[in-house]
Amino acid sequence: MDVRVRGPGPEEPILGARDLFETERTLKRPVTVEIREDPDERTRVSHDDEGHLFVISQQAATSAMARELALHEFAHMHHYERAHPSHTQSMEEVIFLALAGRSVERRKLTHCYQIANHMKDIYADDVWLEVAPADKLVPFLESSLAAAVADRPRDPPAWDRLTPAADPDITAVNAAFALGLVERHDLVDDDHRIYDLAHAAAQDAPEIDVTAFTRRFRNLARDPDDSEYRKALVDVTRAYATGGERAAD
Repeated sequence: MDVRVRGPGPEEPILGARDLFETERTLKRPVTVEIREDPDERTRVSHDDEGHLFVISQQAATSAMARELALHEFAHMHHYERAHPSHTQSMEEVIFLALAGRSVERRKLTHCYQIANHMKDIYADDVWLEVAPADKLVPFLESSLAAAVADRPRDPPAWDRLTPAADPDITAVNAAFALGLVERHDLVDDDHRIYDLAHAAAQDAPEIDVTAFTRRFRNLARDPDDSEYRKALVDVTRAYATGGERAAD
């Protein structure tokens, strides 16, 4: 793998991730890693015919999760190069198939894109968890969920408010994603604190069936074809945007 690192940060975690990744997988196209002092996001990846661009913040590149973040992004690149359905499926097509003729809140449409990203992340994590332990991943998921639950709004929702409080509905789906991932790879015991956090998130979002969404994430087909993946994404999009999970109960 051709990985080149530039910018104000350490190369070691990135190159260490490359060496680990190469024990099981490889990338055909070169990777340029740019460490930036203040990018818009913690990590961001883009692709073209010439290669991959991986942007990572200086804070993330110097954190305890730097190697795991790099492995995760290498896994996304791997799926992109191999045209994995999760990385080629048009979300616009899915929105049309799932929600044609329905009236849906703009915030929920935005959340549907985040759910699609969760599904892509599941498949990326399937790849890198084959080559590295998950000992840092579980605390990362736990702390992220704890922060979102603590940041839930106390008043009736006002989607134009200036405070950064988390939306309870998508926080509940994020909790389901975390549970689905750890259960898919048997990473925690049944009494782990992440279940208490997920329960708290579910209490704040009574319209979201966290158990059902957890099952959807956990049971994603390991090697789906285009049709199978499209159906899974259409189903979960419709369930979230229209409240289908609760209606089916």
